[in-house]
This record gives sequence, C-alpha cells and structure tokens, in this order.
Amino acid sequence: MAETANAAVQSERWWEHDRVLLRRKVLAIAPVFQILDPQGGSLLYCQQKLFKLKEDIRVYADDSKQRELLTIKARSIIDFSAVYDVVDAQTGEKVGALRRKGLKSMLRDEWEILDLNDSTVGRIQEDGLFWLRRILANWVPQSFSVWYGESQVAAIKQAWNPIVFKAEMDLSADHARRLDRRLAMAAGILLMAIEGRQSS
Repeated sequence: MAETANAAVQSERWWEHDRVLLRRKVLAIAPVFQILDPQGGSLLYCQQKLFKLKEDIRVYADDSKQRELLTIKARSIIDFSAVYDVVDAQTGEKVGALRRKGLKSMLRDEWEILDLNDSTVGRIQEDGLFWLRRILANWVPQSFSVWYGESQVAAIKQAWNPIVFKAEMDLSADHARRLDRRLAMAAGILLMAIEGRQSS
C-alpha cells in the first residue's frame, strides 16, 4: 500500500521533475510513449492512435488511462509545419504550443516553442551529428538542445538502442523554471511521436 501511495504522489507531482526519462516502444500495435521519473516510475503515458489525419494525442498518468493530464492537438490535417496546441486536461488551460519547422527539419530537426499568443519564446534544435543520422538513422543517437529566449534551459540525449527509443531530458539548467514543464513534457512526447517516424 505504501508503494502505491508513493507512486500516486510521484504521479500527482509529475510537472515538478527536472530530470525525466523518455521511452518509445514500437513493437506494440500502436506506438507507446512514456515519460518516467529517474527511478522508472510512470509520470506520463500515451498510446498513439493509428491512421489519424489530424493528430490528437491524449496523455495519461499511466497505462490504465484513468486520469488524463495533457492533450496535444494539431491545428490542421497533415501539415509539414504543423502547430500543436498543448492543453492541461485537468484544468482545460492552454499552456502554449509547439511548431515544427518543416523545411529545416528535413536536414536538422527543429521546433519553435510558442506562448499563449503564438509568439515564439524558445526553440528545440537537434544537435550533434544530425547530418550523419540522416544517412544511418537509428545507428546514430539523437540529442537536442532546448532554448528559452537566449538561454539554454534543457538538453535531451538519446541512449543508443536500435529498437527502443530511450532518452533523458534534463531541465535542471532552467533554475527559474521559465519553461512550463507541461510544455516541456509535451515536447518530449512530440519528439518521440513525430521525429520518431523518420527512423522507425
């Protein structure tokens, strides 16, 4: 009972974590995305729906899908430079949006972080040997830097695994917590869902 209670507290405070693990399973019928705490406890869970023309990603606390925490919705159908609105499912509050830089992402994955008024407040950019990854795909791990204004506030580094996407998101550089953690977690899921298609 104590372990269950501790897990529930961890889940309730999922937005407080500065270091989380990202995991994408592709062997299921539909891809499964998880965000875990450093000890492997579930913080966010999502199973992507197949054959949808317009992305509508529902994010839950765990695989029971009893408690919805975030929704991530594309504004248009199959848009190469799509904008995804991020909404807190518990309050109905929109927390911001993420826009994929379509043409730039053909060479180097890049996203813009938008505030409530769609003003650009930050960016997510693929680092490292991105040019080599376009040739060797899964054999070269991805890494991203996350910027808010002119300050780097986070890093996402993938561990090498040709079958399962595993990465760590480290937000500890964002001491002032300028980047809303709900938006950061949504970004992690989108990187697994959208950019992951290039290497699946």
